[in-house]
Amino acid sequence: MQRRASVGAPLPESPTAAAIYIGTLAEELSQIAQRHGLDSLRYILDMARLEADQIAKSAADGNGDAA
Repeated sequence: MQRRASVGAPLPESPTAAAIYIGTLAEELSQIAQRHGLDSLRYILDMARLEADQIAKSAADGNGDAA
């Protein structure tokens, strides 16, 4: 039986898939933080999204599948 993430999606099977998933969640959470004026939290979530995007791009460019 496959474990599921807390939001009901299957857990990512690779570091790249995990980075993409984390980036997506961070973007959604950042939007919520922005709507509620949580500027510091929004900034941290945006940095997490940027890092996740860079990891995924690096893997897609053939620079490995690990963080």
